[in-house]
Amino acid sequence: MSWLGLTGKRAVITGAGGGIGQVLARSFAAEGAQVVLLDRDLDRSAPLAAELGGLALICDLADPDSVAEAATRVEAEGGADVLVNAAAILRPGALDTVSTADWSAMLAVNLTGYLTAAQAFGRGMLTRGRGSLVHIASIAGSQPQPASGAYSASKAATLMMSRQLAQEWGPRGVRSNCVSPGLVLTPMSAAFYADPDVKARREAMVPLRRIAAPQDMADVALFLASDRAGYVTGQDIVVDGGLSQCLMGLVPRPGYA
Repeated sequence: MSWLGLTGKRAVITGAGGGIGQVLARSFAAEGAQVVLLDRDLDRSAPLAAELGGLALICDLADPDSVAEAATRVEAEGGADVLVNAAAILRPGALDTVSTADWSAMLAVNLTGYLTAAQAFGRGMLTRGRGSLVHIASIAGSQPQPASGAYSASKAATLMMSRQLAQEWGPRGVRSNCVSPGLVLTPMSAAFYADPDVKARREAMVPLRRIAAPQDMADVALFLASDRAGYVTGQDIVVDGGLSQCLMGLVPRPGYA
């Protein structure tokens, strides 16, 4: 048994074909968990599931019927002990021009989809009186990110949804927490780092002087999902290398270094 006590637990990961999702799957499997990989694109998740001895299912968080079908399959296997909501989409746009279609599409996955998954996979947790939900949010949920459409709004709402789940489901043995990444190098963000100068400038903004890797997020998610965090619920763990604490450092102060 590992220190985290995840051996034999069944961990369901949404968006498992993505950059963070794949590392989450590998990390949970490395700790002895049985992993269920949910993604809209089975070509992205099935090879990894086969490698890890897990299960890959097609699941579109924007489609409640798709989520319900996946949850039924998992419940037939014994149910989920952990749900990690890592699926996300980004459709850029300034708020004066963003279309309602793009706005709604982002909310359908990044917010409503998280709730739909929590309801579907959490139902068995509530019945059994134990379980853990971990939602991948963002520092953009507390620091508005311009020209990103509904992204910041969806992540801010995710933070509150998780806190509400923690309050409502805590008495029934289910915990809910968030991980809020800062700057992370993933396939979705890779274009931002193609220019070495941009990469260097971004690194210089972070007190730890590096861009996060998906593993940095997975390590925190593992802890929150585990019994080692058994008295932790309703929290948001910011994993940004200190970036969100730098506001006052941007204020000019003549005479100070």
